[in-house]
Amino acid sequence: MARDRADHPALDDPPDRAELVGSAPASLTWAEFGERVDNLAAALHTRGVGKDDVVVVQLPNVWELPALYFAIAKAGGLIAPMPVQWRGRELRHIVELTGATMYIGARELKGAPLMAYADETLPPTVTRLELAEVTAAAETPAPPDLRLPTIDADDTFTLCWTSGTEAQPKGCPLTHNNWLFQGRSFRQATALQDGYKILGPAPIVNMTGVGITVMWLLSGGHLLLHQPLNLPVLLKQLPEAEFSVLVPAILMMLLKLPEEQIPDLAKVRSIGTGSAPPPAWAIEGFRERWGIEVTNVFGQNEGTILAAGADDVPDPGKRSNHFPWWGRAGAEWPSGVAGIDVRVIDDEGNELTEPGAIGELAYRGPNVFPGYFRSPQLNEGLFTADGHVRTGDLFTVLDDRHIGFVDRKKDIIIRGGFNVSAAEVETVASGHPGVADCAAVASPDEVLGERVCVFVVPLDPDSPPTLADVVEYMSGQGIAVYKLPERMELIDAIPRNPVGKIVKKELRDRLKDLAVK
Repeated sequence: MARDRADHPALDDPPDRAELVGSAPASLTWAEFGERVDNLAAALHTRGVGKDDVVVVQLPNVWELPALYFAIAKAGGLIAPMPVQWRGRELRHIVELTGATMYIGARELKGAPLMAYADETLPPTVTRLELAEVTAAAETPAPPDLRLPTIDADDTFTLCWTSGTEAQPKGCPLTHNNWLFQGRSFRQATALQDGYKILGPAPIVNMTGVGITVMWLLSGGHLLLHQPLNLPVLLKQLPEAEFSVLVPAILMMLLKLPEEQIPDLAKVRSIGTGSAPPPAWAIEGFRERWGIEVTNVFGQNEGTILAAGADDVPDPGKRSNHFPWWGRAGAEWPSGVAGIDVRVIDDEGNELTEPGAIGELAYRGPNVFPGYFRSPQLNEGLFTADGHVRTGDLFTVLDDRHIGFVDRKKDIIIRGGFNVSAAEVETVASGHPGVADCAAVASPDEVLGERVCVFVVPLDPDSPPTLADVVEYMSGQGIAVYKLPERMELIDAIPRNPVGKIVKKELRDRLKDLAVK
């Protein structure tokens, strides 16, 4: 791309970069970006980064972060990106597990010290490199006679980490080939065109953020960087984009904004969404109001991905819970995605095919990782006998072409012997006009075992909805009576991990604390 699209815009820093890291935002062409990657690769190699060395990187979405992905790879190493919210406990775990040789981070983030905690945590054997040093190295010409290691397409490109909502993060190694297949498949499913202007608000540390970056690379597009979330800035950037990936909470917020506050979305062609099931009314609302097709994406750092786009699932009302059954015999897809085989299996590994059956999603494809990094105890039983990874997510068979997400196995609420999907409760409750955000968890009960509790962030804190209001609304949506919440707690914000997933443990602990009081 640096050669073929040399003078085309490649990426723009977040407009609020100065507030984030204290330096001015930059805009780079593909040629300029390519030159900085080459310079940075040389600088890292001369500082000791060689074949298969692990480099931990902790930066927000500034231009140096995607540059480091490619520069570290060219130097022979592999990047282990960390969310900016993580601190000493996670850093210590990652460094000890990987034997990392270098840590790269910002001195400060939004005025709060970041490098200081790394200095306190890291052993002296780990080289520290600050963001300002990375910027300077990228602008220093590489020695013309420098020889870099030979890189193979099956070398590990990224070592991303599970979000760690319940335990220590687990490393998910993916190769260049894994990512090339992933990026091409995601492009097909979302119909992302060459040269699109792409708004990337997902942190470039996990499947979503890295996936957007790979799609940008493959399409030769123009990447608008954003993160951490700054809503006023996002609302100014979004009208310039042709494609973006936004979490369902942002989609719902945009649809609930007063008319005078809604940004002009005339340029936006399509949007991807994930991290939680989007409600059907949000997908339908974007088509009806702006003619924008929303692609529903299920994905994991392990490499698994399913995408319900407008080509494969034309009905926007179904797209919230109908995923294409990739690999199903006799099923072909307009998007052309091929090479992936998914199954719904029971606890013994038997495939389920009858409509209504619920089991664990098992996934196989060229995009899937080989197992958790240096964690043999976690890999025991992770794959089926024929190579499908067990995802830990429950799916249901909808028909002979579609499967639907039910919930994480551990998030199922068992009320009097009936299984209730917390994700379904959240999807339906979020449609209430007074609900800005919500999360459902099990509330312990002596009679039924568990009852449904919903935590609600009110749209108007001065006039929050009551439990009766929410139940009445959900009943009107046709949800089964046993799935209705029987307890509601108001909360200022739903706790989420750095990649936007709800931290259910914090909510369950909160219920325990309330019970004690």
